[in-house]
Amino acid sequence: MTAATTATPTHASTAIGPVPSGHYSPAGVLRSEWTKLRSVRSTVWSLLALAVGTIGLGALFTAVAANRWSTFSRVEQLAFDPTSRSLRGIFLAQLAIGVLGILVVTNEYSTGMIRSTLAAVPNRPLVLAAKAAVFGVVALMVSEVVTFVAFFVGQALLTSPAPHATLGQAGVLRAVVGSGLYLAVLGLFALGIGSLIRHTAGAISTFVGTLLILPLLVQAFPTSVQNSLDKYLPLSIAQSMITVQGAVQKASHDFAPWTGLVVLAIYAAVLLVAAGILFVRRDA
Repeated sequence: MTAATTATPTHASTAIGPVPSGHYSPAGVLRSEWTKLRSVRSTVWSLLALAVGTIGLGALFTAVAANRWSTFSRVEQLAFDPTSRSLRGIFLAQLAIGVLGILVVTNEYSTGMIRSTLAAVPNRPLVLAAKAAVFGVVALMVSEVVTFVAFFVGQALLTSPAPHATLGQAGVLRAVVGSGLYLAVLGLFALGIGSLIRHTAGAISTFVGTLLILPLLVQAFPTSVQNSLDKYLPLSIAQSMITVQGAVQKASHDFAPWTGLVVLAIYAAVLLVAAGILFVRRDA
């Protein structure tokens, strides 16, 4: 009879081989998440859709306004907001950034790579924080570049007699910068949804429902209730952000642009905190 001995494993096993346990740093986790984000096709296609949607639609709306300016009524001309017109493409871009935010998380669950990630980095809150940080920085940088390009292209297409805006005018720089911030925060909001649901189709359905279906449901309520609820919706926050104060008569019940952005940031933070708590408690 021989004695059986049990060796204590010093490495975590994964499908791609042994991975050292416990030897990681926040910087290393950030680099890992950056590698994942830039190496998948969904990132390229989603960011391309964001750029085409924001710039292309903005150019289309401003070109149409310039061509039809002489047909506008006097009231329409006085209410015309050239900044808002050139930034309207963000209403399509928000779908692209939302889908990308969801896929940042759900892609790993659909392929099973999340197990390898957690084997290499058992600190789950750090993993989620790194995903949010890397995605947030990329989303912010791309969104700001795209909104500035959309603004300049749009204003170039607004030929006389249609008025055009400059960054030096009151509220214009806020609208352009704020639009990029809005898209980035909305992407983090979507990432939180993806982290909670962990299934691509379900998360995208929830995001689209929140963004597009919920405003329709709010319309079923009496006007007083609509006014109380509507300002909390992402679409209303976006509209407030791209509108230059004084150019268009805003509804008195809307949040101010920066207030609305803070509200959206709170939504994203709550979702990410809830996702972090469940991430620690649930199996991969």
